Amino acid sequence: MRARGEPLPLDFQSLLAALPTLTLPEDGLKGPGRPESGAQPFLHHREALWKRVLCAWRDGGLCGLLKEIVSAEEEGLQWAKTALSCVLTACRWLSSLHGSLLPHLSLTSEDMIAAFSQAVDWAGCSVRAFAWHPHTSKFAVALLDDSVRVYNSSSATIPSLKHRLQRNVAAVAWKPLCASILAVACQSCVLVWHLDPTSLSTRPSSGCAQVLSYPGHSPVTSLAWAPSGKLLLSASPVDTAMLVWDVSTENCVQLQWFGGGGVTFLAWSPDGSKVLAATPSAVFKVWEAQMWTCEKWPTIKGRCQTGCWSPDGSRLLFTVLGESVIYSLSFSEYRGDMQGQVGGSKTASIVADLSETTFETPYGEERIGGAVQSMVWDPTGERLAVIIRGDPSAVGTQTVVAVFRIRNSPVFELLPCGFLRGEQSAEPQLIAFHPCFEKGALLTVCWSTGTISHIPFFFLSSRVPYSSPGRSPAVVTASSSVREQPLFSEL
Repeated sequence: MRARGEPLPLDFQSLLAALPTLTLPEDGLKGPGRPESGAQPFLHHREALWKRVLCAWRDGGLCGLLKEIVSAEEEGLQWAKTALSCVLTACRWLSSLHGSLLPHLSLTSEDMIAAFSQAVDWAGCSVRAFAWHPHTSKFAVALLDDSVRVYNSSSATIPSLKHRLQRNVAAVAWKPLCASILAVACQSCVLVWHLDPTSLSTRPSSGCAQVLSYPGHSPVTSLAWAPSGKLLLSASPVDTAMLVWDVSTENCVQLQWFGGGGVTFLAWSPDGSKVLAATPSAVFKVWEAQMWTCEKWPTIKGRCQTGCWSPDGSRLLFTVLGESVIYSLSFSEYRGDMQGQVGGSKTASIVADLSETTFETPYGEERIGGAVQSMVWDPTGERLAVIIRGDPSAVGTQTVVAVFRIRNSPVFELLPCGFLRGEQSAEPQLIAFHPCFEKGALLTVCWSTGTISHIPFFFLSSRVPYSSPGRSPAVVTASSSVREQPLFSEL
């Protein structure tokens, strides 16, 4: 156990020296402006009706198109406006009926993104989304002011990506097997930035961004690239279809699945065989990525909040909104005539109970436990990090990151490792593992204060033999009451 404040051995310090530890305070980021009522200082140039209708169809679907035509000031459309106003009234009535069955549809776009984001406080934190590049020490950060910054350990240049359609960013995702293509989930579309890694420009032109939009598919709350980089998935809570994009042609295919009320969260398994698709309702789906068939699993109390895959795609860990337990589903690999089936187990097993409990530590009594906000599984398959939200109504509870050691083969075991807690008033918002850390696992934590820190876990992986230059210190101080016994074992 490494004492708090004790420096790392010199051999390990070099691994972290190039990684930037950032602080992006909310005060230094101006949020997106809102249109103010009253007279405008400049006259607005009114576009042609067909252009406005096309834009309304893209942003608001059928209702948006009808609303634009009904409110048009052009002459000669009175008969059409009268007829379409009746259609618009019927659409609004159907929409209100639909909203009573699916309450999330009555939320504004901002509230909907905040409700389904993996961030603890998407609306109030300066960091809204984070993603490591899958092959290098480079990461992208989406900020409160709707900009996206790219930090590279080997370059002092920090590109800042801005676009007129880049509003209310919910997620960012790097394209695998590619140097600098970044997908950004926005309110009305998906922007795919093509960045030149050798450029010294800090403000790439908006012409570097592809716009991928589809009627009724907004806001976009989740993205997932295929591990091969050939396909991009996007999801919206208001669209029951998950879109599969071929970015090179800007064409998409709808994977329609009626029921659930939309798609809120996506996770493509690292082996490329399966996709988790969570919905706003008490059901989630797992798609098989060859024939694109799917199986569904109902939950008892609420929707699937988050999930992550083992590196080989054989196991899915997921949580349910408001519950303090982690569930596990195992999957079989089918070949021959059985190929194309999802192959998931019929029922899920509870592998961890994270209900609130009290620990006696050298620093005092700690109350930890609650519902799970997000989870990430490191690429070696041996560490799991979980953001546990404290109960806001209970005194003394706090939001922390719990870390577990995992063994997935020959049997699955989950062993508590310790907790990560921020400085005073700092709470974890987002977590992500570095995809190619050499000496174990590197966890990045985005805090509510705007700080982005990197916490290393040095260990010898059972999957890949590493030559350790020295001792392997533990960097997380575990509670003295946490015993070395698994929370769950298939034995």
